[in-house]
Amino acid sequence: MDNKPKRVVILGASGSIGKQTLAVLRQHPDHFQLLGIAVNQRIEALLPVIDEFAPKYVGIVSPKGLQKWHALNEPRKHRIHLLEGESALDILASEPEADIIVIAIGNGTQAIRPTLTALHAGKRVALATKEVLVCAGNQIQTARQTTKGELLPVDSEHSALWQCLWGEDIQSVAHVVLTASGGPFWQLPRQALAHVTPEQALRHPRWKMGAKITIDSATLMNKGLEVIEAAYLFGFTPDQIHVWIHPQAYVHGIVQFQDGSMKWQVSYPDMRIPIALALSYPHCRLPLPVPQLNLTMLQEMEFYEPDTEKFPALKLAYQALQTGKDRPLVLNVANDVAVHAFLQGRIAFTEITEVVERALARFPPVSLQNVEDVLARIQEIQQKVQEMLQISKKAQ
Repeated sequence: MDNKPKRVVILGASGSIGKQTLAVLRQHPDHFQLLGIAVNQRIEALLPVIDEFAPKYVGIVSPKGLQKWHALNEPRKHRIHLLEGESALDILASEPEADIIVIAIGNGTQAIRPTLTALHAGKRVALATKEVLVCAGNQIQTARQTTKGELLPVDSEHSALWQCLWGEDIQSVAHVVLTASGGPFWQLPRQALAHVTPEQALRHPRWKMGAKITIDSATLMNKGLEVIEAAYLFGFTPDQIHVWIHPQAYVHGIVQFQDGSMKWQVSYPDMRIPIALALSYPHCRLPLPVPQLNLTMLQEMEFYEPDTEKFPALKLAYQALQTGKDRPLVLNVANDVAVHAFLQGRIAFTEITEVVERALARFPPVSLQNVEDVLARIQEIQQKVQEMLQISKKAQ
């Protein structure tokens, strides 16, 4: 890398990806400088970051977070440029001094506009919020084609495919494989899934994640969303994207070429690897304090074809991708509402994908022209799916 540190903006700095991005910056202060951060309302997470990294800009999005901030009476408030409200995300995303914008916002809807803003400003975007491409894939594609902005994947599986494609002609790809850990229930008998509780579904066998993504992992919807993300990121057709259960979670992505050869990206499962790669690209891979794999650990790797009858979320995602228009958006939004209802104990585990299937059947496909169309459609589908659940509950 050159001698000048890359100036980094992190949108969603208090979440899991945001914290791990800060860990990479902490280990490599000669390579990166934290220019700005944005949080929703976790002021308690923000203050130590300001003390350690002294970012020039701080964005606080929610009124509750701003209320907490303005209640403080301390020197920190006078050392930064404060940006308030939703507009803070767009201002930071297009900040002229920034070299790379990390989109790590937990709320996928909230992440769409700043991602587009950053691309239109010609920024390099490290995208960790998959819902941006799922809901606004066409709009993101247009921005990538018509601006100087770059989009680099931070999802471990998509980073794996990206790495395997370096130096390759994408036309020579036969198919790609996204791996899935399988979540806690992939070996559970199908009839037992109806009795799964939120507490059981939140016990992921390998990772501690947020509630929403943990439930999506248990239903395999998360992998379905990643199939859609891969299609928009790389231009693959649905039949080129395969999913396999790989419980050990060492192989993150596979590319098979037309001549029969394959490339695998294999590493210990640690999100700092794809984060650091997106930040440092196209320069050297940076040393990281993650466990090193050896061939002994790889002796017992397993791969299984997913059962889409037992886990229909994956099948629904492929269908949504194949149909196009707003189908991926409806899939994602209906799933969000259904997962929330499951966590509240209002529907059964198996009803999550039933709600999604009903929503896809009930609401006709619509073409969305711009980001305003996308955001309005998200709000509309949220309301309609919530009404659909209320009607179903009354009918019981």
